[in-house]
Amino acid sequence: MSEQGAHAGIGDDTDDARLASLGYQPQLRRVLGLFANFSVAFTYLSPMVGIYSLFVLGLGTGGPAYIWLNFIPIIGMLLVALVFGELASHYPVAGALYQYSKFSVGPGYGWFVGWFYGLALLITVAAVDTGVVAYFAALTHNWFGWSLDPADHFTILWITVGLLLIQTVLNITGAQVMGRVAQFGVYVEIVGTFGIAIILGIHGFHHGLGYLFSTQGQTHAATNALGLDFHGSWLAAGLIAVLAPVYIYYGFESAGDISEETKDAGRQVPRAMRLAVIWGGIGSIVLTAALLLAIPGDGAKGVGDAVSGGVPSILAQLPSGVQDFLLLMIIFAFFSCGTSIQGAGSRLAFSYARDDALPGSAWIRHVHPRFRTPINALIAGAVVSALFVLLVFASPAHDKHIWFITYPGGVNALVALVSFGVSGIYLSFLLTVVAAAVARSRGWVPEGRFTLGRWGTLVTWAALIYLGLMLVNVVLPTGLTSPRAYFNLDWITLLVMFVITVVGAIYFFLARPDRGLRRHIHDEAEPSGAERHH
Repeated sequence: MSEQGAHAGIGDDTDDARLASLGYQPQLRRVLGLFANFSVAFTYLSPMVGIYSLFVLGLGTGGPAYIWLNFIPIIGMLLVALVFGELASHYPVAGALYQYSKFSVGPGYGWFVGWFYGLALLITVAAVDTGVVAYFAALTHNWFGWSLDPADHFTILWITVGLLLIQTVLNITGAQVMGRVAQFGVYVEIVGTFGIAIILGIHGFHHGLGYLFSTQGQTHAATNALGLDFHGSWLAAGLIAVLAPVYIYYGFESAGDISEETKDAGRQVPRAMRLAVIWGGIGSIVLTAALLLAIPGDGAKGVGDAVSGGVPSILAQLPSGVQDFLLLMIIFAFFSCGTSIQGAGSRLAFSYARDDALPGSAWIRHVHPRFRTPINALIAGAVVSALFVLLVFASPAHDKHIWFITYPGGVNALVALVSFGVSGIYLSFLLTVVAAAVARSRGWVPEGRFTLGRWGTLVTWAALIYLGLMLVNVVLPTGLTSPRAYFNLDWITLLVMFVITVVGAIYFFLARPDRGLRRHIHDEAEPSGAERHH
């Protein structure tokens, strides 16, 4: 056996022994290396999906200078990835944030973290898979002359359900298949970010680098492409525009969800988390810069045309064959992103059910004897995501008033639910970092193969402050006529969060799933841990 192979084998034995010390026997197949683990995390983060979904909102609120706001979530989430990496190395268990919080604070706290995180994952699968519809319609029109309406509810439903079915079948057939889909997704992301940037550059940029430091009149109502009024304040515009990159840089934590299928997880998972954030940031900035510099026309009019026409209007300068190739890559980027999220979510459900923390836990935690995947968790997750997609049919024609809350007419219920896809992620991230801070205050000493050492407390508090401030920025209600309404629906984002919390609380106090968790919180590395939680 090679030295590298021997090292990986030792790592696997160590992770399996660590798993046993936490009260779990290995059930999943440990087949993923560093690149496969990184690929799942990176394709979930997906710079392509993020940029092609949010470029218009970033440009329309902050102008070309919004590109520099990327560094805020990149640095903030890199701090979070360091905290999560330390936890992932100490607790190399499927379920990631749920398990970290359960062991750090206690069963009830951990259960709610997993509740928020799990629903956010299921909602995000629905959001990503419905996001592919417009690109699928465009490609089939170019290739076959079809005239699919991407806004038609039945079109959205059958394309999304078809996509979910393919993703579920692939995920059922093994972690190795999920890893290969994600790995191919990484190559697609490389071509779709760096490759497109190079192609646009060769075709000819319309602006110099100074353009990236301008707002092109977007801080004034008279010249803003979306008709927004920031009263000339870049700070006011920046607080909204920063949400475009904020909505991109998460998903890296899914590397921890598949820890039990990763070789040498205690060492490789923390590395994969950091690499996903770093390369996701580099890819996003490169692609955003290329798209901005390739915008035809000058001043506010050029930005206005780009906002109204979206990314396709910028890429329309390229030959039609290149456009079709790009559409194909975008579709696969959405597909691999959804596949990775579904895979991560199923491991969370499996981890929950193994602790008897869900209704039907015995059925959900079943692992397929041949494929060694949580087949029932995957099927259940796909069904729930498909049910969420049905919410596109619930779209009131006029504004609906509930006390002081107004639900805007013409906005389907899935859009409202998708707001929890980001706010729920940030909430579960924040609660997990709080759990790490609580554990440190109780004297917890990380003993995995990745630790922050003396920097641990400082990094944890810096990550906590970033997540807290950005969560407020994500959910802050400022009215449906506010510029922020382009990212959240006034009180609707908080209302969705409140409803999900109430539903979780009702189930928690009726079923008391924390009682099942209490049998799974002993950590042999911390002999007093079980007593501390009782």
